[in-house]
Amino acid sequence: MSTPPPEEPPEQPRAEQEPLAHEPSEHAPYERAPAEPSEEELRAAFEEQLRKISATDVIVQTAVSLINIAGRRLGTAPGSEDERDLAQVRDAIDGVRGLLPVLERGEMAQTLGPLRDAVSALQVEYAKLVATAAAGGSPPAQGGSEADGDGGEQPPAGGTPGPAQSSGRLWVPGS
Repeated sequence: MSTPPPEEPPEQPRAEQEPLAHEPSEHAPYERAPAEPSEEELRAAFEEQLRKISATDVIVQTAVSLINIAGRRLGTAPGSEDERDLAQVRDAIDGVRGLLPVLERGEMAQTLGPLRDAVSALQVEYAKLVATAAAGGSPPAQGGSEADGDGGEQPPAGGTPGPAQSSGRLWVPGS
């Protein structure tokens, strides 16, 4: 007795057999990548972004970026000790302080408290590190500090403190 051969499933239409390039499949990494946008498409997308963004948005983003860089370059966060660069911290603080008056005259004036607080905290940490370096503590890495003679709060050659040092106020270079 012979058994009939097993029946093969009926042939499916081609659309069901092979997924289209835009449909997800188990072979997705091997599928063809979508075409790169043309220069005209990129330019149109950039123009659309420029229509939507304001100068204030860019200034706020810049201020936040400078605050983040300054915090990182202080080298006080775990894992960032080797990135300490007080010259960059000073420049970043001065940059944010230069941007704040522009933001204060706009509609964001009432919401700048967190930015001001962040700059104040950076200034305090910066002053502590400069004072530590000036007192003979561990020297700051890479960018040096004002205690190294590039414009910091060193007493004059006569050994008496200057007016900024004797006032007791927090002084940050560039202010």
